[in-house]
Amino acid sequence: MAISIWMAAVALAVILPAPAHAAGAGDNIRCETEKVTLDTAFPSGNVASCEASGSKRINVTLVPEDKPPINCSAWYAFRLTPRTPGKITLNLDYEACGHRYWPKTSSDGVNWDYLPKKFVKVEEVDGLKRARITVKLKNVPLFVSAQEIFPPSVYRAWLDQTAQSSDAEGWLLGKSAEGRDIPGLNIRTNGTEPLEQVVLIGRQHPPEVTGALAILPFVETLLADTPLAKRYRERFETIVVPMLNPDGVVRGHWRHSTGHVDLNRDWGPFTQPETKLMKALLDGIEKDLNKNLRLFVDFHSTKHDIFYTIPDDYQTTPPLFLKNWLDLLQQRTPDYEVNRDAGHNLGQPNSKNYVHKRYGVPTMTYEMGDETDRQLLRKIAIAAATAMMETLLGTEAPR
Repeated sequence: MAISIWMAAVALAVILPAPAHAAGAGDNIRCETEKVTLDTAFPSGNVASCEASGSKRINVTLVPEDKPPINCSAWYAFRLTPRTPGKITLNLDYEACGHRYWPKTSSDGVNWDYLPKKFVKVEEVDGLKRARITVKLKNVPLFVSAQEIFPPSVYRAWLDQTAQSSDAEGWLLGKSAEGRDIPGLNIRTNGTEPLEQVVLIGRQHPPEVTGALAILPFVETLLADTPLAKRYRERFETIVVPMLNPDGVVRGHWRHSTGHVDLNRDWGPFTQPETKLMKALLDGIEKDLNKNLRLFVDFHSTKHDIFYTIPDDYQTTPPLFLKNWLDLLQQRTPDYEVNRDAGHNLGQPNSKNYVHKRYGVPTMTYEMGDETDRQLLRKIAIAAATAMMETLLGTEAPR
């Protein structure tokens, strides 16, 4: 089944070798056989090491950026450049956690296909799952990756396109630890200053690409030329930070920022520049007498679709918003099970917990499954955004 990030304009940016700082100077891993060269010299490219084993086999070792891994999001991404067409076999060996993501391939960095099942063998060795994959090579380089490669160039292209709307404006939240841009988008009816704010963020965790694939159509739905979206933009301002961890994304990290910290465990400590920028943004809304934070949603990925929320008996303004929103989403998508967990990790210093405790608003971690069908993912994002707008417009405005 073909999958696409629907933005052909970014293909060149993905395929061309990255600047030295983009992949991390000295981070390129390269090995070759008589038939093919493997390398990671592109944004999100990452393996720990590789070694040729004959002309048609390469052993690849995958290691998390920090030990022990806080989460088994075992990312890999590499490029195969053939000298002649033919088959190549790759053994994916993991130092920790084991194989998680089904291999995906692309010749242009934009359109992706799942590697057919007959070319993937997963087995357990010493308690860890490893994978042996066989790839058919033609006369062009081929990317092999845990998920679609979704680097900063994709966000820039999408933000540039989206900001062409008269009701959208691009801006810069700040810089990451390594100096990369953390871009943002503000959505509201042109010329207005809404009193109510909704904040959406994404990509705290680098490999969680399905969360990234969900936030884009979600935001596009808020900008649609529909009576509902127009009414929503007149009353609410939406502040979007779609990629909070660009350093981890570019370096192909399993979980952490380059500060060796899981950003979604740093809400409260705020030791990292990326989370400090979010705290300043939210504090700024709170201090502004003409603004009222109403909702916070953080987009992620996990092994299956689930919406992590705070419990319904937690006091929020507006009250019971999350229950009403997800109930409406379920009504609108009867063939899809809206899976909600209102008690997940309530003691962690993550964004969902911190924002509710600090600002008293409804908060949600919006999780899409690693292998959720991409068309379904998009359909649910559109339905969820529509249900959110309807539910928010049904709440009482602040006085």
